[in-house]
Amino acid sequence: MIRTLFLLLLCTFALEAATLEVKKWSKGETFLTFLEKNKLPLKIYYDLAREEQELATEIMSNVDYQILKNDNDEIEQVMIPIGEELQLHLIKEKNGYELTTTPISFQEEKLAVTVEIKRSPYEDIIDETNNYLLAHEFIQAFKSSVNFKLLRKGDKVVIFYTKRTRLGRQFGAPKIEAAMVEVRGRKNYVFSYNKGRYYDANGKEVEGFFLSKPVNYRRISSRFTYKRWHPVLKRYRAHLGIDYAANRGTPIRAAGNGKLTYVGRKGGYGKTIMIRHQNGYKTLYAHMKGYRKGMRRGKWVKKGQVIGYVGSTGISTGPHLHFGLYKNNRAINPNSVVKITKSKLTGKKRKEFFAYIKQYKKDIEVALNDYSNPSKEKDFDYIVSLDKIAEQPN
Repeated sequence: MIRTLFLLLLCTFALEAATLEVKKWSKGETFLTFLEKNKLPLKIYYDLAREEQELATEIMSNVDYQILKNDNDEIEQVMIPIGEELQLHLIKEKNGYELTTTPISFQEEKLAVTVEIKRSPYEDIIDETNNYLLAHEFIQAFKSSVNFKLLRKGDKVVIFYTKRTRLGRQFGAPKIEAAMVEVRGRKNYVFSYNKGRYYDANGKEVEGFFLSKPVNYRRISSRFTYKRWHPVLKRYRAHLGIDYAANRGTPIRAAGNGKLTYVGRKGGYGKTIMIRHQNGYKTLYAHMKGYRKGMRRGKWVKKGQVIGYVGSTGISTGPHLHFGLYKNNRAINPNSVVKITKSKLTGKKRKEFFAYIKQYKKDIEVALNDYSNPSKEKDFDYIVSLDKIAEQPN
């Protein structure tokens, strides 16, 4: 309902206003520099609550955002995505500008595609769908369980996925629900289950990514919240990470093996380190007092290695570590991964999993048998009857 109202509001303004510009967020740009560049009051940022100032730091470079201007070339509205669920929504009011956090308006398509291997899965998926992100997601889903070098011409790939569209463009990475790749006639499956983690047909996790606790802390001062409606403030609040309150100077350790991709100050996060891990995961460590000697972009670190020290730089009310976790640039709850190792589903979870994938396996066979026009994406509903698939348990 909220998404529909927001889309109608945007369309109404677009009809009355002079221009709706779609731009890309520049690398290194901050919300403050955006305000300065567009000659907007800096108090818009400084009047925000600490959590919202911190949230503004989550704007990803190269994300598409919208600026709505009136006939006098004055900014009426700005919509800047934060991840794939929320956006900063700047609106011009009678007494100035108001900044709120609102759900992103997007459309979802559920699609399926069958591909015959001619060169490589990555190239062939792009040839068939013109979707580079889908090809990347597919490779990430299978890279730990399938040796792609053993593929030969004529092997088949089937993918069921969800694609989001915003203002006529693909928004974010597609989400693979189920996929199959033949390797010399042998079928290999992955299914998205248990908060988006991938499992094979036997209920065994195929990723095997494991995070360790990044810091010895006294307490958790703020938990992960993606899109929560605050009943008192009457607005959406989000906190895309976990805050671990700890003594100033407490060592911060890499939560997993990986490569440093960012070392420096990052808006409201202050001194920050980001690490890229396997399978599309990335971790963020913010509000640091300082970095361990030798920490620089491009350096490889091991799980448990000290990378810096707890501080209170940036927008912070006291010493703590803000720890963020991302999967393919989507913020996810660190607790969903920190406590999970590569495992096999058992008991009730295993039984629910097999019920969940039963229809998908049937529909993959249908897709293979109907492989007469491989160049077209088929509507997901054409192949999958959604009411036949049990809803995935939380």
